[in-house]
Amino acid sequence: MARETSEADAGMKGITFPAWHGNHYVTLAELLVRLGSFGLNLTWRVEFDEIVDPRCLEMKARSADAGMDTLTLLSLTTPFLQLVDAEARGFAGDELMVVLTEFDSSSWDVRAVDECVLSDLRRHYPDAEAL
Repeated sequence: MARETSEADAGMKGITFPAWHGNHYVTLAELLVRLGSFGLNLTWRVEFDEIVDPRCLEMKARSADAGMDTLTLLSLTTPFLQLVDAEARGFAGDELMVVLTEFDSSSWDVRAVDECVLSDLRRHYPDAEAL
């Protein structure tokens, strides 16, 4: 994936964990739900290195405009949507709050301004490691 960590998310803490847990793939939809109330009122912009599904085109179009709310993004990622290389950035106003980066359908990196979000995700994904 060609994206580089920007200065804006350099101050964020993060975790990384495998996207596969046995036969279960952790989807973007699952991560959005796991964010709970922290992610509910964010505006999302999603970038892809590879379009793997027609829903990706809709996410790309909405991201080019003002972004989309969490429920819209959730509706576009369910049912099961496995991404190859993608990054979802959640904003509160102009402030970047969370970055969800999926690498080659094999791992997720999650960066957030709120350590509580990462702690909660560590409980759900105990194999998570600090970035």
